[in-house]
Amino acid sequence: MDYGLTTSAGEPYTNNIRNRMSKSKSDKTSAAADRDLYSGLIRLHVLHHATEEPIFGLGMIEELARHGYRISPGSLYPLLQGLEKKGYLRSTTQRDGKSLRRVYRATPLGRRALAAAKSKVRELFHELIEGD
Repeated sequence: MDYGLTTSAGEPYTNNIRNRMSKSKSDKTSAAADRDLYSGLIRLHVLHHATEEPIFGLGMIEELARHGYRISPGSLYPLLQGLEKKGYLRSTTQRDGKSLRRVYRATPLGRRALAAAKSKVRELFHELIEGD
């Protein structure tokens, strides 16, 4: 709404209250559904990198961010622990300066699981992208 007020730059002042409101329940539900949908892709991405080189939490958060995934440490670390519990990853603790860092590597089982998943992803990619 225009109330005849202007900003310090002389532009009309608009009260855009919509941008300050919290997200609606449907927005939150949609975000949760998206997160659930992408969680498998994130797991595959993590497993892929763990087969190529040792990985660690913060490094994976940054790598995933480069691909458009926003994941917090509170979500990633349980994911890494879950992959380790299933036998796909193995972790060791390494000293990084004064602190300790948990480093993950893919196990032979994780490598086989990734190879099988690649086949499924390739098939899905063909249906989704090339099938149009």
